[in-house]
This record gives sequence, structure tokens and C-alpha cells, in this order.
Amino acid sequence: MDLDLAGRFFLVAGGTRGLGLGVAQALLAEGAAVSICGRDPARLAEALAGLGGLAEGRAVDLCDPAALAGWVEEAATRHGRLDGLLINAGGPPKGAFEAFDDAGWQAAFTLTLLSAVRLARAARPHLVASGGGSLVALTSTSVREPIDFLILSNVMRAGVASLVKSLARSWAGEGIRVNSLIPGFIATERLAFLEGALAAEAGRPAAEQRRLLEAEIPLGRYGAVAEFARAAAFLLSPASSYVTGASLVVDGGRLRGI
Repeated sequence: MDLDLAGRFFLVAGGTRGLGLGVAQALLAEGAAVSICGRDPARLAEALAGLGGLAEGRAVDLCDPAALAGWVEEAATRHGRLDGLLINAGGPPKGAFEAFDDAGWQAAFTLTLLSAVRLARAARPHLVASGGGSLVALTSTSVREPIDFLILSNVMRAGVASLVKSLARSWAGEGIRVNSLIPGFIATERLAFLEGALAAEAGRPAAEQRRLLEAEIPLGRYGAVAEFARAAAFLLSPASSYVTGASLVVDGGRLRGI
């Protein structure tokens, strides 16, 4: 399938590692131009080098509204268009309800939900000026089935899912499609960290913990970043022109809900 991405320009937030970096790679492979952002300048430089100099990027703290808006404005203005944006930020800390005070909740809100609001707000006029486009927000299986040890993610990512559904309805007339992607257990640094933390708490080897997690997946394995990224590239592309307000699950069949 031709995704019709050649000559188009996309922004990928949180694009210096993990799922975001994988999506940037997938878009570049389809001939698109891409700008990524990430908080750590050294990691940004490493990611850009790994992309073979084909992408551009900027060090941006997604909790800083001026920096976030500046990245979107500068990149879209320089390219003279914006065709899509991947809304993505690092996950909030692991922990149960009792682990967080007001400051912890506020930080998670700013990082996960408010950054999505700000990114969508900044991108909107550029998408309209380009004749429409696509927003894709990364969420989590926690929006369908809350995860006991990820209370902050459960709440904030559910807010992102609600934002996606709301914007899909209100921005459709402007030619902007808005969808979300739900990753399951995809082999990233984030998953490796959570896997290790669970293993330590249970007093079991990391390899055993992985086997237990993989046993929850009908396909019997973690997903590869590239497998997830291809789904994102599809939703960002004109190939999905009649898809909006959807939540696409990429989890190897792990979620049990209908």
C-alpha cells in the first residue's frame, strides 16, 4: 500500500527514543520529512545521528509551553506546511494511589495530558492552513483496563483518549483527523524498566518476569517497535482518510475487553 507520505511534513513529539523514534523512522522510510523533539539534547543528537541525518529536531521539554509551541511554530513555518503530528510524552512514574501527593498528580497531568492539549492547540492552525491533516496520540492499554501499579497513567491517559474523541468530532469540519494508538507490551526501554521493577518487587529473575508477561499475550511475544510504528504511519497518512475518532490497539491480542 502506498501511504502517500512523500513530500509531506510531520512532527513527532518524544521522538528521541522508544515508540516515538520508531514512528519517525517509519515516516522517513515512506519519504516524509520529519522533525522530532526530546528533552535531553544529548539523546536528541544521538537519535538524529541514528536517523542518518534525514530528520531534524529540537530539544524541548514538553512541560514547557513556550518551548513546545516554539518547536511547532518554527518547524511548520520553515517547511511551509504541516501534515500531521504524533502526540507522545514519556510515561508518568510507576506507583499505586498512596504513592503520590498533589505535586505528583500535578506533574503527571502536565506531562501526559496538558502536553497533549498544548501540542494539539499549537498544531491546529498549521494543519488547517495545509488543508487538513492527522493527529495521532499515543495512550496505553490502561485506557481500557486500568493497571494496578500505574495509577497516574490510568487517569491521565484516559484523559488523552477523551481529548482525542472530542477533537475528532469538533475538528472534522476543518479536515483534521484525530485518532489514538494503544500500545501493548512493545519492546522499549520503558517496558524493560517496568519489567525490572516488577521482577524486583516479586523477588524473581527478570527473565522469568518477562515470560510471565509474554504469557498474557496470545501471540506469545512482545511487539517490535517497527510493528507498532507501521500502525502509526498508517493513521498519520492519507491512506487512513476515513478513520477518525478511533483507538487502534496494537498489543498482540492481550486486551480481553470487547
